[in-house]
Amino acid sequence: MKRIINGKTGIIIVVLLIFLSGCVSTPGSEKGTISLTSSPSGAEVYLDNQYQGSTPVTIPDVVAGPHTLEYRHAGYQTWSTAITVTPGPSNYYAALVLKAVTQIPQIVTQTLTPVPGQAAVTIVAGKKTMVIGDSNLFSGTATGTNSLLLTLYGPGKYSNGVSLVQQNVDGLGRWSYTWNPGTSVQSGSYTMIVSDSWKTTSERTEFTVIGGGLVSISPSSYAAAPGNTVTFSGQCTTGAQNVMLGLYGPGQFSGGREFGPISVSADKTWSFPVTLDGTMPTGYYTMYVYDVPKTASGNVQFSVGYASASSS
Repeated sequence: MKRIINGKTGIIIVVLLIFLSGCVSTPGSEKGTISLTSSPSGAEVYLDNQYQGSTPVTIPDVVAGPHTLEYRHAGYQTWSTAITVTPGPSNYYAALVLKAVTQIPQIVTQTLTPVPGQAAVTIVAGKKTMVIGDSNLFSGTATGTNSLLLTLYGPGKYSNGVSLVQQNVDGLGRWSYTWNPGTSVQSGSYTMIVSDSWKTTSERTEFTVIGGGLVSISPSSYAAAPGNTVTFSGQCTTGAQNVMLGLYGPGQFSGGREFGPISVSADKTWSFPVTLDGTMPTGYYTMYVYDVPKTASGNVQFSVGYASASSS
């Protein structure tokens, strides 16, 4: 059955609905105004990650409820917090803190001013004796000059001197140079000379290069008796200044007995007499020879105590 609403009843219902709608708040319809200041002023303000200007600044019509507030200022730590905006005005203040500054130490390098005639240099060889194939470190000090000249004298291609390098001096007046000739260098005595860039002053150091040669040995007798003296001799062409002998054989000589060092003469020969122990066991013995340091070696065998041995 249909119900008919007359005109008067309809007007009453419409008025009632309008009244009720005015009593209900729409979510998010309430807003506030926030005023922002900082120390120092001029900080950039971000509300919910949106830039709003620099302090002091007032932001109107902010929806009531939770928000994120952030201050940014060059040279200061970022300040941020969560706020709850209420209807009406609100004030917020931030005291910004300076960022920590890391002090980087300043390194001052002293530049030497060359003064001709007032330079002084020193030189030291890392190895007084080096083996062919090795390298040798030369170092020293220098004052009154920014660079040095290194010249090497020695056998072979170094007989007239070879300019190796123009070496710089560091800010503390020190220098170093590594000579690495490989295996092409000859054995013998060398002289390294260091001088200032004007060649008004110089110093030198001497060293020896050994290796690349042979060491030989032979006895004055291949058959000896206990108590005899046997002279061992030979050549050393490695450039070494000394050789060592080592005697091995039966009994107490099984662990070896050393003799030396024995000097190598200018003609690269050496000689050394050995008086055999009267209690030496009969048998065969081996005498070894090697240069110092050991770059080459040789050996020879002889007998002691057999009937064929003759006195010397």
